Amino acid sequence: MTEDRLPLAELLAKAGDGDFLRSVAEAVVQLLMETDVDGLIGASRYERSGERATYRNGYRERALDTRLGSLQLRIPKLRQGSYFPPFLEARRTSEKALAAVIQEAWIGGVSTRRVDELVQAMGLTGISKSTVSKLCKDIDERVNAFLDRPLAGEWPYLWLDATYLKQREGGRIVSVAAIIAVAVNTDGRREIVGLHIGPSEAETFWSTFLKSLVRRGLREVKLVISDAHEGLKAAIRRVMGASWQRCRVHWMRNALSYVPKGQQSMVSAALRQAFIQPDRVSASQTLRHVADQLRGKWPKLGAFIDDSETDVLAHMDFPAQHRTKIHSPNPLERLNKEVKRRADVVGIFPNEGSIIRLIGAVLLEANDEWQTQNRYMQIEGMVELMAPAIDADTPRISTVAA
Repeated sequence: MTEDRLPLAELLAKAGDGDFLRSVAEAVVQLLMETDVDGLIGASRYERSGERATYRNGYRERALDTRLGSLQLRIPKLRQGSYFPPFLEARRTSEKALAAVIQEAWIGGVSTRRVDELVQAMGLTGISKSTVSKLCKDIDERVNAFLDRPLAGEWPYLWLDATYLKQREGGRIVSVAAIIAVAVNTDGRREIVGLHIGPSEAETFWSTFLKSLVRRGLREVKLVISDAHEGLKAAIRRVMGASWQRCRVHWMRNALSYVPKGQQSMVSAALRQAFIQPDRVSASQTLRHVADQLRGKWPKLGAFIDDSETDVLAHMDFPAQHRTKIHSPNPLERLNKEVKRRADVVGIFPNEGSIIRLIGAVLLEANDEWQTQNRYMQIEGMVELMAPAIDADTPRISTVAA
């Protein structure tokens, strides 16, 4: 009995050591998660069972702040489905970031009645500048580490989308573009790979952002999907050397702007016939045929189709399994809505740093959530996409180098 109690006595003797207690807490919480996941899977690690629902798929790192300090946890990932520990707060980082931005605006003397009401509702009346500084520093370190992380592997698809926000600058309120970059790797998993803030969408702005992604390791990009920005198109050619897919949704709106409202439904249905074709050749032939039929009535529409055919049909050169997700940036719509929802609470940001702090925190959380989900794109299509060309006479998008 004495021998059984000796280890416990030694543990109690070390109880004053903060690092030791933190290590014990990490081990206990990790054990709880492993047990929880075993029940969710229906089998323990390496156990063969006919009741198994899925398999483990590695870990992702997550910090948990406690009175013992920050616990570094390894949250188990699943091949199918997702697991998130019930004791963690899924939205903790972005809520802190939102509080920090509101506090910073308030202390900086740029508060409005709306911001004052928010501050009071959050119980932040009388908050000191040092407290704000400490909170901002903690968030900035995590967000910057996420946004500046190295990018390993190959990333064949890249989506770019801009969200416009209001920022106070030199006593004026200006509109700035927040560019969000999302990429999919060859495992079919998507990640948020970058955030860039700038006053315009000129070529120099886009080139600076794309070069920063390349420096961090973004390579083998085959297709960039975005809205039609002349500066971006030029930057893609210079920096990425990849194909460009014009947003099909915006392209359709632009095309219909040349047609009277009463006939837009008919024209829209005709144009859509090109997008349901099985391959690029058939799609191109269909689109040209429709353009020739409509050119007599609406010559500007015919000229628009001639000029934009290559850009709007670029996705047809890629695996059929992927086309529904690469013909426009619309798959990012849910992410953009979350960004706008958080930004609308602030209204006018006091500076660029506050934008990166809040939007970066929202993106960090979204990226963590994506890692718990199934693959975004089919792996079979990725194998086809990255395979070398078998027939030299057959054009392949894999010949486009990043």
